[in-house]
Amino acid sequence: MYSRGMSTPERLIESTRELLWERGYVGMSPKAILERSGAGQGSMYHHFKGKPDLALAAIRRTAEELRAAAEAVLGAPGTPYERIEGYLRREREVLRGCPVGRLTMDPEIVASEELRAPVDETLDWLRERLAGIVEEGKEQGQFAPALDGEETAATIVATVQGGYVLARASGSPAAFDTGVRGLLALLRPTV
Repeated sequence: MYSRGMSTPERLIESTRELLWERGYVGMSPKAILERSGAGQGSMYHHFKGKPDLALAAIRRTAEELRAAAEAVLGAPGTPYERIEGYLRREREVLRGCPVGRLTMDPEIVASEELRAPVDETLDWLRERLAGIVEEGKEQGQFAPALDGEETAATIVATVQGGYVLARASGSPAAFDTGVRGLLALLRPTV
């Protein structure tokens, strides 16, 4: 499944990332990690202290990738509205859910401050980044002066995360797309 040139720790991290997304922490056994990675029996404990340590490396990697994907559109040229629109409409595996947001539904991750930290940091970063763009839009006269940057950013994140849940529940990305269109209609500049 993985490139021969990929190191054993990399294969373990990538396998863990996939399994966390598919099954969650509890549903991810060391045996499943080893099988998916093609790593040898003692590899996980040779390279990591155990399942929590490996999961933390995987969660950090997933969080970094989500930030990079978001920044690619949020930091792109364009008006604040266009950049938010780009973020909302970017390519996603809607029916699989958000690889970071889904971690918040895992009781083992939520119960662990260490495992939860990269999730919290990523969601905080995203809200702050979006709030800054909303404030930029207000300064440019693109958004209404009464619009609160932090509240609007929280609404954007909630729409995306809620859209994933609704899409998964219905088995169709249509619910996600409807939420995105509704939010964009609310944010659309009137000038």
